[in-house]
Amino acid sequence: MNILTFDIEDWFHLLHNESTRTTQQWESYEPRIHENVDRILEVLSRKDQRATFFCLGWIAERYPEVIRTIHGLGHEIGSHSYAHNTLSDQNPEDFKRDVSRSLLALEDVIGEKVRCYRAPGFSLTVANVWAFDCLMELGIEVDCSLSTGSGFYGSFEILTSAQPLWIEHGGRRLKEFPLGAFPVMGKRMIFSGGGYFRLLPYAAVRAMSRNSSYVMAYFHPRDFDPDQPVLSGLTIDRRFRSYVGLSSSLAKLEQFLDDFTFVDIATALNTIDWDHAPLLRLPPPEQHRLA
Repeated sequence: MNILTFDIEDWFHLLHNESTRTTQQWESYEPRIHENVDRILEVLSRKDQRATFFCLGWIAERYPEVIRTIHGLGHEIGSHSYAHNTLSDQNPEDFKRDVSRSLLALEDVIGEKVRCYRAPGFSLTVANVWAFDCLMELGIEVDCSLSTGSGFYGSFEILTSAQPLWIEHGGRRLKEFPLGAFPVMGKRMIFSGGGYFRLLPYAAVRAMSRNSSYVMAYFHPRDFDPDQPVLSGLTIDRRFRSYVGLSSSLAKLEQFLDDFTFVDIATALNTIDWDHAPLLRLPPPEQHRLA
């Protein structure tokens, strides 16, 4: 199963960067969201491909026409938070308020319930499983926030295999579509999106995808924008990760879509036998296990 998703944020929405941490700071940057989303939508239209778009509530409030266009073309809308903060920077009250504001903004634009969520940076870890309670209280039915690889903002270490599954916490359940990874020299490498996709040679991405029974592809509008400004204050490493491969990434995406068959999350949900899907029970912490 190969799933195609996009995280809709603007070029300056880099995590843990001092000059772009707050929504107030964002106001000083020139938006590039319209042309960058249009570039993605044009490719998807040409390939007759549907995807799930996890959108910032902030984008929905500032540029509702962007969300309306995505939805109008038949793509699924999910929440990617409101203010693009990792969960390590929030407590349960902050998190619930942020997701709630995001859902209100998105649902006001598209006129229907939003049932999917993805945390910025795949930052939902074993240290903040309280987030599942908040998500379920807000009516989220599907989460896509867990990483089975070693990401920059944490991984969900107790989940060692990537496949759709149930998450149970506090006696309630939601469906989970985690980010997969491929074993390389004893480590699990993320390969199917973002800077990882841009950095790796396409031959490596294709080989890892062909040898994976489940691929969660995720991209951002900025991943395909070679003309975007370079943010100041970034370390050499961060600058490399943020801007490597921008000139060739769109061609790689088109090749990826030609080489593999993708579905959106809505379609994937209907193809899975959820009565027999794996179950990960979370509380209490000492009993974390995959059943």
